[in-house]
Amino acid sequence: MDLFTKKIIKISLSKNMETKLTIYALTKVYTQQRPEKEVIIHSDRSSQYISTLFRNKVKELSLVQSFSSKGNSCDSAVIESFNATLKKKKVNQRKYYNF
Repeated sequence: MDLFTKKIIKISLSKNMETKLTIYALTKVYTQQRPEKEVIIHSDRSSQYISTLFRNKVKELSLVQSFSSKGNSCDSAVIESFNATLKKKKVNQRKYYNF
């Protein structure tokens, strides 16, 4: 989510929390958006975001990585709210027979 515009710029789903998915999504967004100015990537401290592979990709793309404070979900309130709404209004409204 772009916090300035509140626009969702990429959603990637997986059955597992995988570093390769976060790297794929980040690379795809970077390629599509082609930022000209400094970009800050903000996330919680989940394993996929603190992994060496993800951090190396952030460096490779010359991005700045920012983390939520430990145990402070308020730092990610906007995206947490979006995720809750997505689940409530889309994901949980139907039965899925396959991923």
